[in-house]
Amino acid sequence: MNWVLLAALFFVTWWLALFIVLPFSLRTQDDDRDVTLGTVSSAPRGPHMRRAFLRATVVTVVVMGILYGLTMGLGFSFDDIMRIMPDFSPNTHR
Repeated sequence: MNWVLLAALFFVTWWLALFIVLPFSLRTQDDDRDVTLGTVSSAPRGPHMRRAFLRATVVTVVVMGILYGLTMGLGFSFDDIMRIMPDFSPNTHR
C-alpha cells in the first residue's frame, strides 16, 4: 500500500472517527445544572476535546490496522469487494 494512500485513508478515517466519538462522555451545562450566563444550556461543561482526539486516534489506528492486515496479510484489495458481497441482483432466469 502506497504511503500517500495510507495517509489519506488515515486522515479521512480519523475525521469520521472523531465525529463518531465526539458525543461520548460529553457533559453539558444542563446536566450539571450550572449554566453560565450568556451560553446555551446544551454547551459542553469543561474541556473534552483532548479525550475525543485520543479516542478518535485509537479507533482509527484499530481500523487502519484491520485494513492493513486485510490488504497486506490476506491479500485482499478493493477489487475483491464485489466477490465478497452477496449478489443482490434480481434473478432473471427461473
